[in-house]
Amino acid sequence: MMTSTNPEAAPADAPQKSKTTHTERMQSVQPVLEQLFTLYPHLFGAEFLPLKRGIFQDLLEKHPDVFKRDSLKAALGVHTRSTRYLQCVAAGKQRHDLQGLAVEDVAPEHVYAAVVELFRRRQMRTQDDLRPQLRTQLMAAYEASGLSRDEYVSRTQSNDAQLSAVLEEALEQSEQKLARQAALLKAFEGSGKTVEAFAEMYGLKPRDVKAALARKHSPSS
Repeated sequence: MMTSTNPEAAPADAPQKSKTTHTERMQSVQPVLEQLFTLYPHLFGAEFLPLKRGIFQDLLEKHPDVFKRDSLKAALGVHTRSTRYLQCVAAGKQRHDLQGLAVEDVAPEHVYAAVVELFRRRQMRTQDDLRPQLRTQLMAAYEASGLSRDEYVSRTQSNDAQLSAVLEEALEQSEQKLARQAALLKAFEGSGKTVEAFAEMYGLKPRDVKAALARKHSPSS
């Protein structure tokens, strides 16, 4: 089982000091978080969205009389380290500006980091081995990235040997799946049959054949 590197985890020999520091930090930024919620509920409300790069400066320029640099920086730091925010990043949602418009994709390495951090937080709370779920999530993140295997590895390097092993397994399983899909598409294109007839002939679900076709013709393929 992997050990956590969560910076929020309290040292065993000083739990009270760490807990007090965290509480004080939350209390200090809470008014700023409430202001952000009031001004931009579409970003900081019931559903979080990934924030565009540079949104800190955008907020300072748009609300010079509302936010102070240090307190805003601290509040955004708490917000972007929250589990709910990491979940929206891990889901691969796009980054949004203050108007709530999607302006850019989250970098694959940032999606990867969010997936890994969420895994570590969950793993701290259970004795179950959550690596199979992590492997599945990393497969999905890799396939959504549009990167080659080498490119993805170069952008998600880790000094954690166990984490690297899980990623390697995820990449291997993904490539095997893609190879099966390629063989399936080749057979379908040579069959001259409809999707439904082809699926019935091979004991497949039509939606799986359609999904393979959609992936082939997607821009990232």
